[in-house]
Amino acid sequence: MAREELTRLTGNGNGNCGKDDCPNVYRTESGSFVVQGDVSNAFTPPDGEGLVEIPEHILREAVRALGW
Repeated sequence: MAREELTRLTGNGNGNCGKDDCPNVYRTESGSFVVQGDVSNAFTPPDGEGLVEIPEHILREAVRALGW
């Protein structure tokens, strides 16, 4: 899946990060979510899964963008 196929719910490229390198939440056409953030080593996830860490304010921004 290409980034262009996702709806970006957070971040606008301003501030301390570039256009694409900040923690972000995206929504897919099927309604699921893709999360971009720093890799976390909190525990080892099952094969095919990964862990990322994102700040709370990013999740709050995503919730606002969805109107929840």
